[in-house]
Amino acid sequence: MYIGRGRRIGRALLYGYTVKGVFTVMSRIDLLPDAGPVLSLRHALYRAGRSYKGGVTALAFAMVIDNDSLQKKLKLDEERRWLTPDELEEVIRLTADPRLLDALVRPAGAVWYKPTPVPATKEALKAVGKLLHESGEFVSCMHDGVADAVWESHEVAILEKRGMDVIREVLGIMAGARQAMEDRDNG
Repeated sequence: MYIGRGRRIGRALLYGYTVKGVFTVMSRIDLLPDAGPVLSLRHALYRAGRSYKGGVTALAFAMVIDNDSLQKKLKLDEERRWLTPDELEEVIRLTADPRLLDALVRPAGAVWYKPTPVPATKEALKAVGKLLHESGEFVSCMHDGVADAVWESHEVAILEKRGMDVIREVLGIMAGARQAMEDRDNG
């Protein structure tokens, strides 16, 4: 049986629900505009939850907590509910979202890196050289900030992000070289 122009969905018709147009389980509209290279902690948590495979529902299932509770804790404008330290640690572990890690360490002026060993090959070193060259070109094109000695916040944020990317690449190659050395010693 059909009601109006909608399509029947299983037993949903018994309760008066119909679908007009394309059926989606949940809206995937991003409520947060692109905020640039580094987000606030609240926005980074929101993005990490929504970017998790399966969304906040799957994240709540993986964390073994109530879905509604987690959604309210990750909501952008909900100030009364926050993640507990254990829940925050779980979100960080499960999502491993780089935007969230950036938001956590930025206030301390620290840089994070995940020790993913990259083979210390000639190609890897060339890739770091290319990244350094691109970052150098970026810095040199910011002559407006240097000329009047006034740096805008967006220029500094992009510069910091590029610098941290270079540091992560170099540390990855260092971890790869160490792992290759240890494998040779133990193998």
